[in-house]
Amino acid sequence: MMQAVNRPSVLAMVLAGGRVDELGVLTHYRPKSTVPFGGFARVIDFPLSNLLHSGIERVAILSQYRSYSLINHIGTGASWDMMLGRNRGISILPPFKDYHNPHWYRGSADAVFQNLDFMRYHNPAVTLVLSGDHIYQMDYRKMIRYHLEQDADLTAAFVEVPLESASRFGVAEIADDDALGGRVLSYEEKPKKPKNTWASLTVFCFKPETLIEVLKKNQQNESYEFGRDIIPLLMQQQYKVCGYKFHGYWGYTKTVHEYWQTSMDLLGPTPKIDLEAWGIRTNLGHRNIANRQPVKVGSQGTLQNSLAYDGCIIDGTVRNSVLFPGVHVHKGAVVENSVLFFDNIVHENVFLNRVVSDVDNVFNRGASVGISEKDGKEGEVTVIGFRNFIPVGMTVGSGCVVAPELGATLWPKNNLEDGEMLQ
Repeated sequence: MMQAVNRPSVLAMVLAGGRVDELGVLTHYRPKSTVPFGGFARVIDFPLSNLLHSGIERVAILSQYRSYSLINHIGTGASWDMMLGRNRGISILPPFKDYHNPHWYRGSADAVFQNLDFMRYHNPAVTLVLSGDHIYQMDYRKMIRYHLEQDADLTAAFVEVPLESASRFGVAEIADDDALGGRVLSYEEKPKKPKNTWASLTVFCFKPETLIEVLKKNQQNESYEFGRDIIPLLMQQQYKVCGYKFHGYWGYTKTVHEYWQTSMDLLGPTPKIDLEAWGIRTNLGHRNIANRQPVKVGSQGTLQNSLAYDGCIIDGTVRNSVLFPGVHVHKGAVVENSVLFFDNIVHENVFLNRVVSDVDNVFNRGASVGISEKDGKEGEVTVIGFRNFIPVGMTVGSGCVVAPELGATLWPKNNLEDGEMLQ
């Protein structure tokens, strides 16, 4: 069995405060890291659970955009066994301005730079910087061990992606030193014509002294991102940069379609994401998850190839879908290929297909949202922002986006055509 890394020697800094425009209304009032995922959890629960299972208990979370939902979710850190102690604890580090620093966080690298005093205070042997908004399972101890064995200034984790999608990522050429990884020979951030397929996971192991040096140098520039600026700077100045090859599942979830597809990867006889096997922890006190009644499936209800959490009542038909706590599907309603966040109500004879619906939405009688039942096409995902009342008999087409909290007078009298946005 692998020996645990000396816990006080590793400090994890989680980048969790950003909004992703491509997720649209799902990040209207929350950062991407707290978007609900998996029927009960949040996206940030995956890296936090990885840290827990890797024995890393000194964690800082860097937050900027609409931090309330993140602060509320993290609480004391008890859900991930990170309550404050001698060598453990979770700290949320919001941006600040003072006489020496007139800026909010200007990028991922600047966010860490503005909190170097926190890192110096803890004086770790290794600083682990990672994104808080990806879906994956990883034992960081293996990567840290590789980083220390290589005596690298930076070890970055990479996963192989198809060449046709590599332009969306920072991609590297990695020497074939061994099965675990090798020296990074070249690196490009979102190249138009990529030549390599090893994509960055935004999981970085740094020598703290190296990280301090390069972040200070980067302050002279006008861009402050780890992928765009820090890795190229390290490469140019001949620091030792290694690539660690990750071979597991990785859900990027940067777009609505990717979020939906990653959610669908929870389903099926052999799901790509096994929440129980991965040991995902969450704050069960958030939105009162822990105190809801068990799932109830009525005499006419069916639940096929789906996940439904406590508090759900299924009196209609649910297929290939993920339902968060408190969803009520009434008789005659059909929910297919959809993700419904907390406390959605789906009334009689409603039809939903390829829909992602935020919290507290009500689909009134006879509404049809998403792909038509008669339409054999795959179609785009329709997204409904939080706290909406979809009118009786309303048809909302494929690929539509509905802004949060629309008043009744803003809804069209008849239909919302495919691809339309209502705001």
